[in-house]
Formats: sequence, C-alpha cells, structure tokens
Amino acid sequence: MCGLLGVLTSTGTDAAGVDLVSSAMHCMRHRGPDEPGTWHDDDVIYGFNRLSIIDIEHSHQPLRWGPPENPTRYALTFNGEIYNYLELRAELSREHGAEFLTEGDGEPIVAAFHYWGTDAVRRLRGMFAFAIWDTDTRELFVARDPFGIKPLFIATGPGGTAFGSEKKSLLELTGLIGIGTDLDPRATEHYTVLQYVPEPETLHRDIRRVESGCYATLSPGTAPKVTRYFTPRFAVEPFAPRSEASRYQEIAEALEDSVAKHMRADVTVGSFLSGGIDSTAIAALAMRHNPNLITFTTGFEREGYSEVDVAAESAAAIGARHVVKVVGPEEFAASIPEIVWYLDDPVADPALVPLYFVAKEARKHVKVVLSGEGADELFGGYTIYREPLSLKPFEYLPKSVRRAAGALSEKIPDGTRGKSLLHRGSMTLEERYYGNARSFGDAQLRAVLRDFRPEWTHTDVTAPIYAQSEGWDPVARMQHLDLFTWLRGDILVKADKITMANSLELRVPFLDSEVFAVAEKLPLEQKITKDTTKYALRKSLEGIVPGHVLHRAKLGFPVPLRHWLRGTELFDWAHLQIAESETDHILNKAAITAMLNEHREGKSDHSRRLWTVLIFMVWHGIFVEKRIVPQIAEPTYPVDL
Repeated sequence: MCGLLGVLTSTGTDAAGVDLVSSAMHCMRHRGPDEPGTWHDDDVIYGFNRLSIIDIEHSHQPLRWGPPENPTRYALTFNGEIYNYLELRAELSREHGAEFLTEGDGEPIVAAFHYWGTDAVRRLRGMFAFAIWDTDTRELFVARDPFGIKPLFIATGPGGTAFGSEKKSLLELTGLIGIGTDLDPRATEHYTVLQYVPEPETLHRDIRRVESGCYATLSPGTAPKVTRYFTPRFAVEPFAPRSEASRYQEIAEALEDSVAKHMRADVTVGSFLSGGIDSTAIAALAMRHNPNLITFTTGFEREGYSEVDVAAESAAAIGARHVVKVVGPEEFAASIPEIVWYLDDPVADPALVPLYFVAKEARKHVKVVLSGEGADELFGGYTIYREPLSLKPFEYLPKSVRRAAGALSEKIPDGTRGKSLLHRGSMTLEERYYGNARSFGDAQLRAVLRDFRPEWTHTDVTAPIYAQSEGWDPVARMQHLDLFTWLRGDILVKADKITMANSLELRVPFLDSEVFAVAEKLPLEQKITKDTTKYALRKSLEGIVPGHVLHRAKLGFPVPLRHWLRGTELFDWAHLQIAESETDHILNKAAITAMLNEHREGKSDHSRRLWTVLIFMVWHGIFVEKRIVPQIAEPTYPVDL
C-alpha cells in the first residue's frame, strides 16, 4: 500500500521535472511514510511513497524487472496488494521460467504482464493501481483493480500525461504537463445530486480518473487509450432442488479463502468491527488465522447513535481484543478541513468522520485492517433493494394509470401516508433509483445552484449503466448500478483516502474476484425477502457469526448529524461556513441559509442536503480559495507493528 506519481513526458525529462515530481510526492507522504523513492529515464519520471507491508527489507519501488536476457526492461510503480502473488510466482516460474529477486507481490505483476500481456490484469486477485514502463517499446501501461478499491487519477496536456494516487499531487504538476485548474460545472452538479463525484469525473475539468476495471496504454506524445477489462454481471443461476446447502457452503468457503489470503502480510493485521454482519463475519474468519486479532470500532457522545455496545459484544463472542474510540461534536467539527483535504474531491458522507478517528486509533496498534465493504452490493444488503417487492403491484398497471397515480401524489400533502408509495410506484426503476445516495431533487437544485442544467442530473450518470443490465431482475440492476456509482464513488473513496490519511492499509475481502463469482449467481429470492436482506449470505454465515448479529438490521456508523445541526454542536459552525465561503457564483447562499434555519426550527430535515453543500464549501475553501489551510502533521507511527 503506497502512493504513486508519474509523468510520461512529450518532450523528454529534465532535472527540473524530476525535482517537481519529487516535491509533489510530499502531498501524499501519508500514503507511504516508510520509504520515498524516484526513478526516471528519458521519457518517464516515477515518484513513490512506500508503506511497507510485504517483503519489508526488499521490494523497493520503483521496481525494475525483466526476463534473463534483459533484467531491467520494465519499471513498475504499484499501489495495492496482490493476494494471489504466491500462486502467480509459482505458476510463472513453472510455466515460463520466470526468476524473482524479491519475495514481494510487485515482481509477479510485471512478470505476468511480460508473459501474458494485458490479460495479466484479469489474473490478479487483489486491489491495485499500477504503472509499467517498457523501456524497449517505450510504452506505458497503467491499470486499476476491477472494483476500484485503489484510486488512479490521470491528466493529459501538451507536456505529457501525469498519473497518481492523489489528485492534489497532480495539481502540483499542472505547469509541467500544461493543463488548467478550472472547475467542471457538470461534475459539480453531479456531486450536489449524488453526494460524491462519479467516475471518471473529478471537480477539476482537466483531471479524470481511470475507471475501475480499466487499463490504459500510451506512448510519449499520445493520449491514453482506455480499455475496460472487467464488467461485473449478475449471471443469475436459479437454485436447483436440494442445492441450497451446497450453495451456502460455497459462499462460506469462498469468503473464508478470501479472508485467508487477505491476511497475508509481514506486519500486524487487525479488523474494523461495527455491530453488523459484514464486519463481524470478516473478523470472525480472521480470528482463525490470528487468535490475537485486535478489532476496532467507534461511536458518538450521544445515546442512541452508537454501535459500540453491539460491537463489543461481538468482539467478546469471537474472542478478539477490542478497542473503542468515542467521538464528540467538537472534535468532529474540528477534523472536517483535514479530512476534506485528504479526500481530494468532496464526499458528503458523514460516516467519513468516525472512520477517520477509528483509523487513527487503529494505526497505534496495527498497520493493516480488514473491513466489510462490498457485502451489500454483492449480496443484496441495502434496505432499498427491497423496494421492488413493495412496488411490484404497480408493474401490472398500464403506464397511463401509473402516471395518473404519480400526478395524484403531487396533490397529496407532504407527510400523508401513501404519498411516497404512489409517487415512487408511478416511476420506472431507472427514474426512481439513482443509487444509494441522492441529496437534492431538481426543484431543490434550481434553488441552490446558480447554473442548474437539468441534462446534467442523475440520468447523465445512470442511464449508460442501466443500459448494461437490460432484462435483469430489478435487484440485480440496482446492485449493478451501485457497483458503478455508490460503491466506487463513496464507499471505496472514503475507505482508501481516510485510512491512508493515517498510513493504515485497509483490505476488503468481500470485494474479491472469487467471492464475486459466487455472489453473481444468486437469484433474487436468495438476496432479498420480505423479512430480510442478504438472505443467502446470512445462511452461509450460520455458525460463523454470533447469533445476536446474524439477523440484525444494517446500521453502519450512524452519525447524529440531524441533531447536531439543530443544536449548538454544529449549527454555529455551519452558519460560519456559509458566511465565509466564496462560492456565491456557484451556490445560492441565501437559499442555503434559509434551509439551515428551517432545519434548526424543525420544519424539515435538511441534514443531508446541508452536509452536501457545507462539505463542498470547505473543499472550495481549501482547493480553490486557499482560504482554509488544514494543519497536516508529518506522519509518525510505530515502526515495529
């Protein structure tokens, strides 16, 4: 786990460019405080910050590898972990005579690329973003893992192409490659609707992201040619008679194997633990490989907003040592500028804050943590996935009747029972489901955004994704959409950026190719029932997860945002952000102030909408106005974990 930065120049490298890349690496020193490094030749400059996890004494990067006849042909810079690296090394040695000088997981990536070409990315089981420079062909190959666990930003201008783990480092290289720093109004509107910036966009027009499951090839003076190598598909296979037990066993075995491989490290591995089934399953399986496992959770100084008690009960049930971090409103608010700086682009998910504090606490004890991200998208865990069951009667009505029901719902007073059901039942799945986040409707956007464009709203993002799942059952379509939107736009961004802010590597065993291979085959009734979510996963975890968690509803890290924005905890802070922000050309601050006052008076719950614009204001204050300067300390952590 590390931070990478590189430039493929159009006109050749020089000392000034090398120095600039080296300097820009300082922006992401938190991603790899153990060992910085640079390398360059006539066309490429690499920068690298290493967080040493596997083969600590060797596997330095940037890494050189090649076949016996040209042992330094390739140069690799790599962020992530390849969990099947031992199996790959053995196969490459046996079938191709590949030789390795280290015990790490970097060399197998390059060897696989040499012998298998671009198909190598399909053989890698792990999380990754990497670049391979071929000194013979003078071609660069960059790739990102199938689900988008590790980030990879990219920007191309007249001076060349820059790529890296964090956008803030690319912003340091705008003059070198010749790109601008203008904001992207389309991405800004997408963020305001969805609470995150959808891939491949960023809020800077000239900087994009290599999408999950994609690779790109380029040469000096050429633009990247992007190819998608992985598209998740829920190829449902109905359960045959008497096959349920074997399918549940298949899920359990795939997950256990994934956890075993995710435990591979030369440092201490811990686990995050909330009160839910996903993190508890991961921790329970991890205990089989490390009886001294330490688990970590967080909560708030407000009754009714904490998973702490359930997590502690789960830790006791599986026999893990447990560490708790409780967060108060003052440190919650004080941490926001620092967290937003680490994010690169705004993400309006308040769960970022407790994650930041529990990651900081975990880093005092371990260097790697496991977590349960991805289970909901793969196995059908979100409560909203049950909506197609409640709306199924509407499918039998003619479209004209459904539209009439929708028109009727507009005339029913807000808060009236049945209004929402009529409204949502009148719409198609594509119209009503944006993914797991939506802050503003069109009418609210018109009030808040100075330059509202209706063609830039959710369908701009979701329509191409829905087109890929035509004919699937509605829950599979919702899962597919969330894999391309909510998961990689919110869940995995905060998982990577906030843990790496604390120089902590986070691993997600559910987002594994072999686990997905069993999850993608589940029929709807094995995911969602009228009583529960993740039905098949829960059945497969019987005997592994403690009973008090097995059938518990999903809660995650609930944050008392609604209450705090109404009280002294956050109201004054929010009012100050609105007053001081220099975003009048983007946002209607009068409308936002009115929204804040309505919320305080209890007339409406605007907490998520307010949080969305407030986080944008903080982001703008840091990256555009330079008015807010977060205090980023040099990373200092125990070295003997």
